[in-house]
Amino acid sequence: MISNPDLELTHAALASSTLSHGLKVLGDRWTVQVMLSAFLGIRRFDELQSFSNIPRPTLSDRLHSLVEIGVIKPRLYQGNPPRHEYHLTRKGLGLYDATLMIWAWEKKWGKRSQDLPKKLFHQTCEHHFNPVLCCKACGEKISMKDLDYSLVPNPRLRHEPLEGLRTPRMSVREARDMSLGLRVDRWSLLILTAVVLGCHYFDQITHVLGIGPKVLSRRLSDMVESHLLSCETDAQDGRRRLYRLTPSSRDLFGYIVCLSNWASESHLHEQSSIRPRHRACQHRFFPMVACDHCHQNLNPWEVSFPTSNGKTP
Repeated sequence: MISNPDLELTHAALASSTLSHGLKVLGDRWTVQVMLSAFLGIRRFDELQSFSNIPRPTLSDRLHSLVEIGVIKPRLYQGNPPRHEYHLTRKGLGLYDATLMIWAWEKKWGKRSQDLPKKLFHQTCEHHFNPVLCCKACGEKISMKDLDYSLVPNPRLRHEPLEGLRTPRMSVREARDMSLGLRVDRWSLLILTAVVLGCHYFDQITHVLGIGPKVLSRRLSDMVESHLLSCETDAQDGRRRLYRLTPSSRDLFGYIVCLSNWASESHLHEQSSIRPRHRACQHRFFPMVACDHCHQNLNPWEVSFPTSNGKTP
């Protein structure tokens, strides 16, 4: 946590962060649903549409975008009629840590209509497991409170105004539905990151994100409604409202750092301007998602899960 944040530095760091740029390509709820479906082995258009309940034109658009950035690849299979299947590329497989963090969050906080796997099986150690976020340098389990942050704006990443890209407002019904696909839109995650970096007041958040007051007011209201933020009166100034993280938003930290790391290593090939350090081992923090039984890093080809019919693919 950063006390008394330097707002100009925080603004420059957020604008040039790999998280911000990664969210420009993976920062809406429908894209997250498509990627989650892909890791569950759902590859055909009709099956993707049925599982995720995404409008067909929207699904077509998201698949096209994911093909363009190289995380999935269509393969044509001959038949009557011929059909396409969408397979993860090597770049797409790099999102597995972030996807495991999705699964872990859903298991604890989600109320999805879709039936996600209830258990994951690690073939390497032959045990069911829960994915845990660890420090790659020392292997220790990590939470947000174990890290310090330094901000080093990256001049090679363009500082495009964040407000230029909009995501739709959540309805009240959606706000009450604690499904991660409705939580990981770009604005929500950037607002949470601003709070992590010490920005707890409306004026601080609007400044560091460059977001318009009306847009931010709607987003904060939605996030308080869905229990991703708490809102309280400032003890020092009763006219101001203080926004803090909640247990459910703290548990989104694993997804945020894994997505930021993927954008840095696989998409942009640039260092992020937000650089966490593990206080215990004093090393720069890079995330690793591990099996809580054997503590080894997890690869998608080493993990299986029962399908809806009870069988393991």
